[in-house]
Amino acid sequence: MSIRQWPQDDRPREKLLTKGPGALTNAELLAIFLRVGCRGMDAKSMAQSLLDQFGGLSPLLTAGKTDFCLRKGLGEAKYCQLQASLELTKRYLSERLTSSDVFSSPDEVMDYLAIQMRDYHREVFVMLSLDTKHRLIDFTELFQGTINSASVYPREVCKVALQKNAAAVIVAHNHPSGNAEPSKADIAITKKLKAALGILDIKLLDHFVIGKGEIVSLGQLGKL
Repeated sequence: MSIRQWPQDDRPREKLLTKGPGALTNAELLAIFLRVGCRGMDAKSMAQSLLDQFGGLSPLLTAGKTDFCLRKGLGEAKYCQLQASLELTKRYLSERLTSSDVFSSPDEVMDYLAIQMRDYHREVFVMLSLDTKHRLIDFTELFQGTINSASVYPREVCKVALQKNAAAVIVAHNHPSGNAEPSKADIAITKKLKAALGILDIKLLDHFVIGKGEIVSLGQLGKL
């Protein structure tokens, strides 16, 4: 049975229009993106099959071009559409952070970081430079490490913060292992950065650790 033959409330597009996108499952949202299925599968069944093959939404969205295009029903056109959608999301979140009060909405910062850092396979330490109203000035990659470590130098962080004329900063790094639990080293460098930036009258607002499907705020843990 095709999606058009389903009860109207069960059709992904109609469900989105009546109940909003938050009411849809990952498979239903992906079905809207796919628009059509393939031989023997409607769009929703194909979407669920792809989620099963990739092991979830995140691996699907971060899949390389070759792996993505090898799957039944996908190809370069769909890959380009997906990459364009992800880039639009990244730019949308960047604009939101540029025009809004960042610290009053940590969830938006987490969403932004998750998109910005989704393709990192090595540990990368980044900094968000903020103005006096905590709006985004710049996103800067400061340090890159091996698969499991990165050296962070407070002097370089302070140097870039001054160059960007930042009144406050948010720092973040990813854990390629997938575990977002902050390490003792993460907590220690956070305290060093806070002290060094404080001398320059620049406030460290938070330090986020990005894992697979999880982001942890050291500020919310009371470790800042």
